[in-house]
Amino acid sequence: MPAIRVRGLRKSYGTIEAVRGVDFDVAEGEVFGFLGPNGAGKTTVVEILEGYRQRSAGDVEVLGRDPARGERRLRERIGIVLQETGVERFLRVAEVLELYCGYYPKPRPVDELMALVGLEDKRNEVVKQLSGGQRRRLDLALGLAGDPELVFLDEPTTGFDPTARREAWEIVGNLRQLGKTVFLTTHYMDEAQYLADRVAVITAGRIVAEGPPDRLSGRDDATEIRFSPSPAAELPDLGPATVTANGRGVVVRTAEPTATLHILTGWALDRGITLDGLTVARPTLEDVYLELTAQATHE
Repeated sequence: MPAIRVRGLRKSYGTIEAVRGVDFDVAEGEVFGFLGPNGAGKTTVVEILEGYRQRSAGDVEVLGRDPARGERRLRERIGIVLQETGVERFLRVAEVLELYCGYYPKPRPVDELMALVGLEDKRNEVVKQLSGGQRRRLDLALGLAGDPELVFLDEPTTGFDPTARREAWEIVGNLRQLGKTVFLTTHYMDEAQYLADRVAVITAGRIVAEGPPDRLSGRDDATEIRFSPSPAAELPDLGPATVTANGRGVVVRTAEPTATLHILTGWALDRGITLDGLTVARPTLEDVYLELTAQATHE
């Protein structure tokens, strides 16, 4: 049984349908990235899964239960890390964790929580004296206080510097090693690429793509070759590859990069043409995301 199962999910606000028939599963023990622009319905879906918003139609199961029922048994099994968490600023880190652990029947030990998020040396620090990154670590520790099976992470590294972001990624990696299921929402595509086993992209209330980041929307079959040839040069026949040219150069998109490169470089050498700025790369997850959301918005 998946940790999360969603079928035909719909949510309307008056005449506005914010979520329009969403289907997806999240397997136990995986990190699932949920991506989408502002206003796409992402937050509505997450709040329905967390049990804080009622759906208009469809079936939703979280750890085998309907979150709309607000059952305590379910709440004890999930952890939620919001973008901002209001904690007692004048308590010490260990005191805050002890307080939150007291809300659960089987909490994770405070020392383990601090070790998991890297706050061991801040045990006796007052919360208001923590840096922004350290407070975010504390937010994560509070979300894990009940030793949940499923963790919702909402924009976990917003405002972090590069070093702090990498450290946060390591913490999420620790959750995976512990067998936790993680439902991640983020606007950072590199974060989703690095952390998520699978991602889903929602826009205009519908999921427009779902799968592993490396293969999303055929990304694994599309390699881009970019270069700037002589203005008078006529390119060779590249078979099924697609070629586009603009003022910045030529872009060749192909599923067979080795064969395409062989044709291009052989052609250039025979004619003494330099392929300036030659690069070979697959489209980034951000490229695919922007293309998907732009296309869905247009439609």
